[in-house]
Amino acid sequence: MFGRRRGMESAGGSSPHTSATLTLPPTARLLSCRVLDTVHQPVRQATFEVTDPIGRRIVSGETDPYGGFTAAVPEGQYRLSVTAEGYAPFHGATLVGDPAQPGTAEIVLDAVEPPLLPQPGHWEIDPAHSSIGFSVRHIGFARIRGRFNTFAGGVRIAERMEDSSMHVIIDAASIDTGLRLRDDHLRSADFLDAARYPTVEFYSERFIHRSGSRWAVAGALTLHGAGRSVTLDTHYLGLGTGLDGEPRAACRAEAELHREDFALNWQSVLAHGVAAIGPSVDVTLDVQIVHKA
Repeated sequence: MFGRRRGMESAGGSSPHTSATLTLPPTARLLSCRVLDTVHQPVRQATFEVTDPIGRRIVSGETDPYGGFTAAVPEGQYRLSVTAEGYAPFHGATLVGDPAQPGTAEIVLDAVEPPLLPQPGHWEIDPAHSSIGFSVRHIGFARIRGRFNTFAGGVRIAERMEDSSMHVIIDAASIDTGLRLRDDHLRSADFLDAARYPTVEFYSERFIHRSGSRWAVAGALTLHGAGRSVTLDTHYLGLGTGLDGEPRAACRAEAELHREDFALNWQSVLAHGVAAIGPSVDVTLDVQIVHKA
């Protein structure tokens, strides 16, 4: 059965709120739940995943504005996981299809305190415990992954976190995808033109709190001589202490860049019109910063 929840231990049959126009296959049953906080308010955009007893995913998605979700599944036993920013995750089991227990289950999520923020002052990126990686689609389906090996930067943490700033400088020639011929091409004038534009820089003076430990870091990215506004979707991971006792903080950030925004327009079209390289690049930063007195 579910752990901390209100309502039925299983869901089956039709809910009184189900549209009369909904027609299910004969073998299908409805799994219907509402996700609430401890004061009975709906938790919208919570992520749910329904799996079978051996862990295979059956259905997944997000709750609606009323905290609800409904899925049509075959009768049987399932595991349900629900996660939401700022709340403890929920994991439970349910039996779908018991006609004696129709209705909508209510899952109550407990709020968790967000991690402590770094103290005000100057913090430097620790390259030995950080990484700047990227991936791009190749010939329509596979992904090529790479990283930049040389970079430096710092973060000025203000008394009010939203007033903080960040500056990162990346050595464009340090690009590394694990294949020398490809890396030489990426450094050439067809792509980064590292001889002419030796650095990639990101500067931000806008930290925007979204919810819980989620932040948006908005700033300007200069790449291949072109400057564009970029927002890093950032998950702050919290504070820690290094081996030497120094204060550390960590975060993970992601962004999607479009090559044409930075005049990275080189392309090769393969047979049947398939582009060799996709139009967008997914960037991921795993960063540790160290406090400097």
